[in-house]
Amino acid sequence: MSTGIEKQEEAQETEQSAESAAQQRRMEDKRQRAASRDLEREAKSELDDADETRTIKVFRYDPEVKGKEEPRFDTFEVPFFKGMTVLDALIYARDHFDSTLTFRHSCRQAICGSDALFVNGKQRLGCKTQLVDLDDPVRIEPLPHQEVVKDLVVDMEHFYDQMESVEPYFDADELPDGELEEQRQSRENREKVKMSTRCIWCGACMSSCNIAAGDNQYLGPAAINKAYRFAMDEREGENMKQHRLNIIEQEHGVWRCQTQFSCTEVCPKDIPLTEHIQELKREAVKNNLKFW
Repeated sequence: MSTGIEKQEEAQETEQSAESAAQQRRMEDKRQRAASRDLEREAKSELDDADETRTIKVFRYDPEVKGKEEPRFDTFEVPFFKGMTVLDALIYARDHFDSTLTFRHSCRQAICGSDALFVNGKQRLGCKTQLVDLDDPVRIEPLPHQEVVKDLVVDMEHFYDQMESVEPYFDADELPDGELEEQRQSRENREKVKMSTRCIWCGACMSSCNIAAGDNQYLGPAAINKAYRFAMDEREGENMKQHRLNIIEQEHGVWRCQTQFSCTEVCPKDIPLTEHIQELKREAVKNNLKFW
């Protein structure tokens, strides 16, 4: 008898707990709607008071939400201020108009490479691109030639795989004798590889490359530049340099590059990617020359 009463009490407690959780969800939804209305009113006030506004047209796509599976563009008007970037405009639109707007960003200093976008027909970093330099309306899309996950977010897994495929790390033949002694590099050699070290893995160059768009196995300019950074470093071991040259001179390596300079044009760190690829071609040729 007591067992039946206990089960009944447990069922009542479970029901009350479920009702309490549902009530909390309703209250939270109500608070969020109220906060959203407050932000919209704030945005309207800021737009009315702004000396100048800019219009952004943002690519939208969400395959997991019914009614949003078809790609479209949403238009947002944002108050403009001096120094405003594309990323600033996106953050404003997300925070004031649509919290579901999805894009990647992090450092906001053109270092992390996470906010590479296709803005007005060109690959750019959102945090580095000034709105004042762009024609209105500003059209913002995800990087071309990449699978779109949601809105402006693309799948970067293949890009990272290509970067890792060139084994981007040192393998010196000999290490310094002293435990705290560094591997020294001449000033001249440092200058030679300096630009190649500035890569931030943003993927803009890969997105702009017509060869990479048609050949999924092509290493791509970013990966080849990373190979250049190590192959041309005088501290690299001879065995590892030989191995690295073997990697980049494969069928889908440096020889697939058609010297279109598109990667160099869009690189946000001004790395001479095409030149590095051509120099590695010359190294590959010299590596295969035999005199006997």
